Amino acid sequence: MKTVFTPILFTLLFFTSCTSEPENSLDAEIEEIESSLITAIQVDGDSSIKYTLTDRMQHYKVPGLSIAVIKNRKLHWAKGYGKVTTSEKDDIDVTANTLFQAGSISKPLAALSVLKLAEEGILALDMDVNNYLKNWQIPENDYTKTQKITLKHLLSHTAGLTGHGFPGYQNGESIPSLVQVLNGEGNTPPIILDIEPGSAWRYSGGGYTLMEKIVEDVSGLNFEDFMRNKILQPLGMTMSTYEQPLPVKFRPLASAAYNRKGEVINGFWHNYPEKAAAGLWTTPTDLAKYCIEVQDILAGKENGVLSKKTIELMLTKNMNSWGMGPSLQWEGDSLIFQHGGKNEGFTTEMIAFAYKGDGVIIMTNADNGRPLINEILQSISTYYGWGIKKPKIIDSYLSEPKQLQKLTGKYKYNEEGGPVPGIKGEFVVEVKLETGKLRMIDGNGYLNSVLAQTGELEFTEMDGGQEIKFQKNDKNNSFFFLYFDFFQFDKVE
Repeated sequence: MKTVFTPILFTLLFFTSCTSEPENSLDAEIEEIESSLITAIQVDGDSSIKYTLTDRMQHYKVPGLSIAVIKNRKLHWAKGYGKVTTSEKDDIDVTANTLFQAGSISKPLAALSVLKLAEEGILALDMDVNNYLKNWQIPENDYTKTQKITLKHLLSHTAGLTGHGFPGYQNGESIPSLVQVLNGEGNTPPIILDIEPGSAWRYSGGGYTLMEKIVEDVSGLNFEDFMRNKILQPLGMTMSTYEQPLPVKFRPLASAAYNRKGEVINGFWHNYPEKAAAGLWTTPTDLAKYCIEVQDILAGKENGVLSKKTIELMLTKNMNSWGMGPSLQWEGDSLIFQHGGKNEGFTTEMIAFAYKGDGVIIMTNADNGRPLINEILQSISTYYGWGIKKPKIIDSYLSEPKQLQKLTGKYKYNEEGGPVPGIKGEFVVEVKLETGKLRMIDGNGYLNSVLAQTGELEFTEMDGGQEIKFQKNDKNNSFFFLYFDFFQFDKVE
């Protein structure tokens, strides 16, 4: 019988070939990580409560997630958890082959396109980008008199362009072209230059959208085709695509996206014409191949997707410790390259050691995935001794229960800080007293955390680490609290 190498079979074979430890030993290792999650905030002197991964998925309303761990420049293990959908009619488990939207992790992969074209002599990283644009230009203004925008600026978020991120478009909605996005003719404002290039660091998905336009203009290819032919296929990332909307052949493998309440969003997911900034569909295992390629090239691999010199340039710190694509942390042999991601209904994280050869990728199908990702990172980092994520230890401060009881009740957001994304109508939070500590919970999925007390009226969410400050309202002899020192919630019951 002839063996047909489908993308899924290739991925499974890759996983099997890279996992050399005895199965029982690896299973025990994974189980220890899965059962050792703790909150981001720990109170000095208190014993840590350990939770299982399943417990915390339910707590945060995260239906599904997928993890890949790299050790010694090889895929060590990969595993899926939970559900692709929560519908009884279509009950599908997440596996290591389930596709998630990468969100902004799209950017460091997309940056390889420009670096590749630079190696081929087609682009120059320090050249005025207007030289490469065909039917759209950055208008000359006071900010471009002494410094033009370069590709290096775009890749390192120092171009001075606006456009932090993009909300995407529901399935069935008309999707604008790149030029329309740049002109503000979609659902976001126009991308403009409002500070001098190179003068400051400011995260800009708009800059990566302009970069995408440049790649298309100089290569003559659609961005997704260039990435597939020049980057994804050479890396063996057969379960990845920048195509938007998602091609039919990939849809059976794709996860639905979920809001903070754990409800599937309308249309199952959003589409992103801003492909370089947010359009990658992929798996943690495929992203591990990108990380391993970078690690292998630095270790001396020849004929890689890029040269060692280019990879070292990519991982050179610019403003705000940002390289040309990834964010950078630590120095020398401990250098880390990383990037997080957030699309509507998806939250992701990728962290890898450039020279030590270790790393982890976590992808969730939920808006509320960030605190869960942080707890998983803590468990993985503790087990492998990486030191990349540790809980914050705070001093204990205990009030009498009768004092805490005065703070319980329902609090309503006064809306003076502007609308909260995803919240329609009243935003009410309930504060309860449970086993001597306050718990704050709301029906919108933003808050569901025990509060660690740090002062007479000051608290910290143990899940996410946000500060909550209560204050006395002398006008009505009641209380209100501030969230992020900005959003005010007044007591109504």
